[in-house]
Parts: sequence; structure tokens; C-alpha cells
Amino acid sequence: MTEVTGPVGTARPFGEALGRLRGAQKSAKGVSLYSRFLNRPAGRYLAAGAYTAGLTPNQVTAVSAVFSFTGVAALIFLPPSWWAGALVWLALAVGFAFDSADGQLARLRGGGSPAGEWLDHVVDCAKVTALHCAVLIAFYRHPEHFGTEAAGWLLVPLVFLFATLVTFFGGLLTEQLKPKPAPGGAPPAPSTLRALALVPVDHGVFCLVFVVLGGGTAFAWAYGVLGAVALLYLPLFLVKWFRELNRAGSPGTQRAATAPARTAGV
Repeated sequence: MTEVTGPVGTARPFGEALGRLRGAQKSAKGVSLYSRFLNRPAGRYLAAGAYTAGLTPNQVTAVSAVFSFTGVAALIFLPPSWWAGALVWLALAVGFAFDSADGQLARLRGGGSPAGEWLDHVVDCAKVTALHCAVLIAFYRHPEHFGTEAAGWLLVPLVFLFATLVTFFGGLLTEQLKPKPAPGGAPPAPSTLRALALVPVDHGVFCLVFVVLGGGTAFAWAYGVLGAVALLYLPLFLVKWFRELNRAGSPGTQRAATAPARTAGV
């Protein structure tokens, strides 16, 4: 097995890093089938490679941003075509895989930092905002290609962006406010049905729609359908998260969470 030396002179074998990552994955609860079986495994290999090369999680986040914003720039500046769509999808998909890799690399290195988590979320927010703005620009610049001559089409990316950002912020805030599970506890078993239901709102699946960029109206309608699904899912997410936090904040739940653990026989 080939080994390389990291910045601090320690051996960093790829195979060992990959093996450790397989046993250090986050819970699959609330994760779509695409992320569970495609994006996370791809990110695992990228994280092992980054660890072998001695990269930091923040550097991997920067690589993710470069790929993602390359896709955004291609969408804005290239004329819409099949090859441009393939390029946009590839850049976004690779960027999404690196987005998974930075967190996995942080766990492999012993844990992340508040600054690293902040950077990751800021890049994610900037990425999705820029991407929907790029679609809006493409609809405005090439209405004859996409069949978006009617002014109402320009509202579609704005509504899609609204649903995406509120979902992003709501989910992020819920994770911050929910009580953390007891250390050492077994993670809840993921639901395959829920993972399947989350596929239409997975960012990786959204990236796939750009493969049909050259299809003109086919892309516009596919993008619009995904936007409608995101808007439909938004109140479902918000109600679910509010109920979870409401239950977590009830006096009985708080007492149970803060009560000292009892040992057997006491």
C-alpha cells in the first residue's frame, strides 16, 4: 500500500483512512436514498484521498465551492446546450460530493471546529442561492430556448429559491435547537420509505435536472416540477420540526433530559 506523508510528517495510508471512515458515518436518518447510497460513499473516497494528501476540512470546503460555482458560472455564461448541461451537472455533482467529504474528513481528523461548520453552511447557502439566480438569468437571457417568454416564468426560480432557503434555514436551526442524543446511544434506524420520499428534494437529484438543459422547454418544466415539490414539502418540514422542538421543550422532556443517570440497583 502506498503511503504519503502529511504536513506534520505522519503516514497517511488511503486504505486505512477509508476503512476508518466506513465506521464513522453519521446516522442515515432523514437522508435520502441518493445521498445515502451515492453522495456519501463518493464523499467517503474523496475524504480518504484528502486525508492522504494532508488537506484540511476547510480546504475541502473550498474545493467544493470551486466546483459548485464553476457550474453556476457555466450556467450563466455558456449558451444552453446538451454539452453545457452535462458540464453544469458534473461540476455541481462533484461539488456536492466534496461537500459531503469535508464533514467526513473532519470526523476522521478527530472532529470539526465551529469556524469550519460555519464556513460549510455559508458556502452551502451561497451555492444554492447563486444556482437559482443563475437559472433566473438563463430564463431571462434565453427565453426562446426555454420557452419562458411569459414573464411568469421568472417567478419560478424565485419561488424555488424561497422554498429552498427556508427549508435550509429551518432544518439547520432545528438541528441546533434540538437536544443532543445521549452519548453512546444507538442511532435510530433509518426509514427506507422516508429516504425514498426525500429523493425529490435532495440536492444531488436537483443537480441532475441540468443534464436536460439542452432540451429547452423540457428543462424548464422539469425545473418547475422540482420547484413545486420543494414548495409542497416546505410546510410539511416546518410542521414536523416545530412539533419536534415543541415536544423537546416541554417541562417533562426537559426534566428527563437533565435528570442524572441512575445506576442499576440504586
